Amino acid sequence: MKRFDVAVVGAGPAGLAAAIEAQKRGLNVLLVDMNLKAGGQLIKQIHKFFGSHEHRAGTRGIDIARDLYEEAVSSGVEVWLDAAVYAIYPGPVLEIARGILATRTASKEMVHASRVVLATGASENAVSFPGWTLPGVMGAGAAQTMINVERVLPGKRVLMVGSGNVGLIVTYQLLQAGAEVVAIVEVAPKIGGYGVHSAKVRRAGVPILTSYTVLRAFGDRQVEGAEIVAYDEHHNPIEETRQFLDVDTICIAAGLKPYAKLAALAGCELIYSPVLGGWMPVHDENMHTSVPGIYVAGDLAGVEEASTALEEGRLAGLSAAESLGKGGPDAADEKESIRERLSMLRIGPFGKARADAKSEVIKVGEKICRAG
Repeated sequence: MKRFDVAVVGAGPAGLAAAIEAQKRGLNVLLVDMNLKAGGQLIKQIHKFFGSHEHRAGTRGIDIARDLYEEAVSSGVEVWLDAAVYAIYPGPVLEIARGILATRTASKEMVHASRVVLATGASENAVSFPGWTLPGVMGAGAAQTMINVERVLPGKRVLMVGSGNVGLIVTYQLLQAGAEVVAIVEVAPKIGGYGVHSAKVRRAGVPILTSYTVLRAFGDRQVEGAEIVAYDEHHNPIEETRQFLDVDTICIAAGLKPYAKLAALAGCELIYSPVLGGWMPVHDENMHTSVPGIYVAGDLAGVEEASTALEEGRLAGLSAAESLGKGGPDAADEKESIRERLSMLRIGPFGKARADAKSEVIKVGEKICRAG
């Protein structure tokens, strides 16, 4: 059995940040991710981030992923890609399958880690309607992967369902890749994403239809069209608005939910927060869960922005190091600085609701979580 001071599961922004933080505190760190490339969602984000210089404003997600991965490797983090953690036992001990994507014949590794940071990210929400299992109906994230990672166009004529930031950003990237986006339909009466993203889409001529939804997809062996309709304030369909759209692809951008399966398997107590995406592990202000020695960070700890995931990863990595006596003399001050930056990231009309929800999660976490 191999032994590490800290094992980090998930090599997205939160996991990379946690691994770097723990490694630079003098610990022996393992970073595990089931994908062939590190970076998580960042590797398919070709748009430039906005915000503060400190949080890489003006830098593309793919470049942030590369820089973080290079920093992790150069700092001495041991990285296992194409490695899936499928069990966590008391200890904690991780059971890991390696090589399943590249070789299709995985080998098994058992790893003991004094501390574990779970940064398993989020998964897409599904929307069911007649025809939703037809080839051509897919998550917006899957479409983004096809475009920006695999360099494959998902379809020629696309209907986007959902006007949050993911739906708006992927719509624009579909246009850049050469697809025609026939429309964006949004069941809510208002656009869900940032104005900067919706403005770009509208300038490109894509109609955004609020208070609309998709009724069904139709086709024999694949999507050949979609039916949409508007709803009134009582959620009744307005028959005269019913439309049939000639599309070969329907992308679903109905939000994300924390991918909490591994945390639940490890015994972490979960809490439901609709603002933060759904069921997620309870944690305290140090990102420590109800299971001694297990920490969480990033979208697993509540769906927010990539910059928030980075800061939470740093906080989790530092907290794990501190619990092993490796925090250093600046640990308390550094943790306070990270929390201040997190607070700054949660201001404004979109951030306040997340800040309030996060405070509630931490309030519960402070009562039930104990340092490992």
